[in-house]
Amino acid sequence: MPIKYNKSYLDKLENIFAASEYHLRYEKGNFKSGYCILKDNKIVIINKYFTLEGKINALLEILKTLDFNPQSFENQKQQDFLIELKQTELKL
Repeated sequence: MPIKYNKSYLDKLENIFAASEYHLRYEKGNFKSGYCILKDNKIVIINKYFTLEGKINALLEILKTLDFNPQSFENQKQQDFLIELKQTELKL
């Protein structure tokens, strides 16, 4: 699946996090994107000053690290999207 660097693709990635147990936040700061667990709350923090391409690449990298199970999502479109993402190789 080709990676599309547009707002609708970013929205799809954000919807995956919205349907999961992780909370996605965009924060300003001088840091690299990543995810962390704060007081038993699972939070993914992305630098809000990243470009659209940087945000998408960071979210894809984090999704691969977290290794979500597509079957745990109720929405069939999200399941299909996650399955396609697992088959995508990110080359930076």
